[in-house]
Amino acid sequence: MSLLTGPVVLAGRSAQSRVVFGPHETNLGTARALSERHVAYYERRAAGGAGMIVTETASVLASDWPYERAPLATACGPGWAATAAACHPYGALVLAGLGHSGSQGSSAYSQEPLWAPSRVPDVVSREMPMEMEQAEIDSVVAGFAAAAELAAASGLDGVEVNAGQHALLRQFLSGLTNQREDAYGTDRAALLLEVLAVVRERIGHERVLALRLSCDELAPWAGITPEAGAELARRIAPEVDLLVVVRGSAMGTAATRPDAHTAPGFNTELCRSVRDAVEGHCAVVLQGSVVDAEPARRALSDGVADLVEMTRAQIADPEFVRKLAAGHADRIRPCTLGNQRCQVRDNRNPVVSCIAEPRSGHETRDRPVGAADGAAARGGRPVLVVGGGPAGLEAARVLALRGHPVRLVEAAERLGGTLHLAARIPGRERLARLAHWLTAEVERLGVTVETGTRPSAAELEAAAGGLVLATGSVPGPRDYTVHEGATVLDVADVLGAPEPAAALPEGPVAVYDTVGDAVAVGVTELLAAAGRTVTVITRDQVVGTQLAVTGDLAPANSRLQQAGVVQARRSVLREVHPDHVVVTDALTGVRTEMPCAALVHCGHRLPDPAAPPAGAVPAGDRVAPRTVYEAVLEGRRAALAVSGADAATVLPAVPVREFQVVS
Repeated sequence: MSLLTGPVVLAGRSAQSRVVFGPHETNLGTARALSERHVAYYERRAAGGAGMIVTETASVLASDWPYERAPLATACGPGWAATAAACHPYGALVLAGLGHSGSQGSSAYSQEPLWAPSRVPDVVSREMPMEMEQAEIDSVVAGFAAAAELAAASGLDGVEVNAGQHALLRQFLSGLTNQREDAYGTDRAALLLEVLAVVRERIGHERVLALRLSCDELAPWAGITPEAGAELARRIAPEVDLLVVVRGSAMGTAATRPDAHTAPGFNTELCRSVRDAVEGHCAVVLQGSVVDAEPARRALSDGVADLVEMTRAQIADPEFVRKLAAGHADRIRPCTLGNQRCQVRDNRNPVVSCIAEPRSGHETRDRPVGAADGAAARGGRPVLVVGGGPAGLEAARVLALRGHPVRLVEAAERLGGTLHLAARIPGRERLARLAHWLTAEVERLGVTVETGTRPSAAELEAAAGGLVLATGSVPGPRDYTVHEGATVLDVADVLGAPEPAAALPEGPVAVYDTVGDAVAVGVTELLAAAGRTVTVITRDQVVGTQLAVTGDLAPANSRLQQAGVVQARRSVLREVHPDHVVVTDALTGVRTEMPCAALVHCGHRLPDPAAPPAGAVPAGDRVAPRTVYEAVLEGRRAALAVSGADAATVLPAVPVREFQVVS
């Protein structure tokens, strides 16, 4: 792995590895400035071996305010300087992400019109932008120049100009959005070239000038095609030091950062063609769900790219590169590509994090879990963990890291709990990797594991004060009538069967979804793929409303339609009969009968109702059944509580610099 983990020189500056931590929304900011939380977040990746860190893209003009906590370049100087000071000692280069979102922004915060090359409404917001005149174009160029100058003065190693997914500069490059008849229309690259020229002038040749460029808008009827993208890259390459090849446009925002329904490394061939086109005039970065070490190494050795952007991989495991370089590839915490906590561009302003590593994004608030925080209790008291799902496994792992002898007891025959069930769902297969990683870690740390058994009442009583209870959940209540002879199965029972479709009687199947997440959509797809006739019933206007958070809402509904699934939207389930179900319209109350030989219930669950032993610390679904993120987080917090440490203590923004593989 030396090619991936070894150093690389750009613009005369040496980066400790060829792994890039790319720009992404975090919601870590204070107002529109980078905060101490940003600094700690980036430093943790630098300490973990990232060769280059590109900070969250900052708007170059105040009127461009695409989301509430979007950084503004003029407010980022102190944060940039603090980030550089924190990351440079490890050998990481730090670049400022700079951009303007144009018609893909928002007028909700600025209360000003959106800017665009032409009067083409955005396909998502449907808002009509104003067509930029020369004065607005000049102000954008000046904004990039001033931001680049500030970044250099703040001690950064360069800047990355955004002409990718959410970018005004891409909008000028594309026939989808640029319908001008002036010089900026006859040569759609004119504005980008102007911006690159002034940025280079302000930062000089001794700093890195990087460009994030959409080389395929996935709209061949009028947008940037791969062939046009390669030709554009050939033209631009002499002006930059680094080119990050991305895809996507306003026509398909989910395509830039898809979940696991899209194969990892999806930009590989696009990147290869672009690297061939630039003919060595600049270094090229592969981007696009690259989250595993071997494909990243292969991309470098095969000449696909010179560096690899592995952002989500390093959110999941900040020590990714260090572990790899140390020969511990098997200890890298896997990225599940679920987008459940790392995609945060929504109106609730969630903080960036990871279902497998909940300390990501919370570095200044959540305590490190292992010996590196100086608080490990060597020879600590024995602890019994009951339940081997994600909460119990994480509790056992953290307790073992902190020096406690741990016994883990699981009633099932294997560890992992609902992670294995969820991994049966299409697009969620990588959750099994998290189950395997947690299992391997507790075994490596010497946890005594007993499966297929339950602790006795005497054992539970004896463990008081050193007992974590992570015994999971049971199906919740059902607010509909089930008539005699009707078949109703909980989704967990269906997914737990060797062949889910075979667990149901012959005939049409109805899936009732009261949650709106990936579960009902996934089991519906699974059954449809097995040849079953499926109807999905939901009270919502669209199926899988919660998938908007992960970017899979539109793709999921498209997949269901292509699979021939009947969608009973705005419907409330009232009765289940042996051969049909009765639903009513959520607004009008009109009753409808639908053929159904079996119903799969995808509803909320309830904690294990068994009375907890005295002194037990509950975790995960035993507290309240939610997602993997809460299970892992609460398993960790339960372990810290039993170990006598505060789980959420405000810590200094700058963590210790001495590296140890403990996370």
